Amino acid sequence: MFKGSFTAIVTPFSNGRLDEKAFKALVEWQIEQGTHGLVPCGTTGETPTLTHEEHDRVIELCVDVVKGRVPVIAGTGSNSTDEAITLTAHAKQAGADAALLVAPYYNKPTQEGIFRHFEAVAKAVDIPIVLYNVPGRTVTDISVETVQRLAKIPNIIGIKDATADLARPLLTRVACGPNFLQFSGEDATATAFLAQGGVGCISVTSNVAPALCAQMQNAWEKGDLATCFAIRDKLSSLHDVMFCETNPAPVKYALSLLGKCGPDLRLPLVELGEDSKRKVEAVMKDVGLI
Repeated sequence: MFKGSFTAIVTPFSNGRLDEKAFKALVEWQIEQGTHGLVPCGTTGETPTLTHEEHDRVIELCVDVVKGRVPVIAGTGSNSTDEAITLTAHAKQAGADAALLVAPYYNKPTQEGIFRHFEAVAKAVDIPIVLYNVPGRTVTDISVETVQRLAKIPNIIGIKDATADLARPLLTRVACGPNFLQFSGEDATATAFLAQGGVGCISVTSNVAPALCAQMQNAWEKGDLATCFAIRDKLSSLHDVMFCETNPAPVKYALSLLGKCGPDLRLPLVELGEDSKRKVEAVMKDVGLI
């Protein structure tokens, strides 16, 4: 159920407000393009600037549009354990298939604190939980040893690994076993991550190239490595340019070129600079997306 190309979907804004029409259309387009699953309210969804009401609404809208056609893994993480429990409980109530919880940021908990945080959420809400390790944003790193402890909790089923350390998935597979699901959180390492024990990618790039990202994962699943690697190579420049400035500014601008939503972000994030806009447009043309 949880494998392949999952899109860490953006949250469209218009005049400073959640653009529900654009969001619903974007979700529908993703499914039409073959995306294997959706992740609303992740980092790419600008959750730090969403109100609690908006956060809940985005998840509700996503689940409503999807209607069970693909899995929805709702972002429900927080650096407050109580808040994470509240957000995760809402995701379950809304009908999400699983919850994605980032390591507590800013507080800098110890590994024991990290373990107890996730343990508390898992015990409080009976929903499949995917850990999210992104030390570049949180400072905190979930160690392999801590992941191994957490994997023993029945409803903690996997991890999104955005460390870009390709030794991690292998070490985690050995520590936790092959049934513990591992998703790459770095598009550029998506295929290498599969070779090291991964089951898919929670992707930024698939916001703008959902069909190609899904086809790459499908090709790997079928053992068609020539097709998989050809798509990997084709997408390499797109992965790179999607991070020419802070995510999700580049991907939102790319989506605006496709007519899917506006490039609007919320402060402290700002719209792409002119040089970056030219880079994104050039790569989109080179890949054949526009």
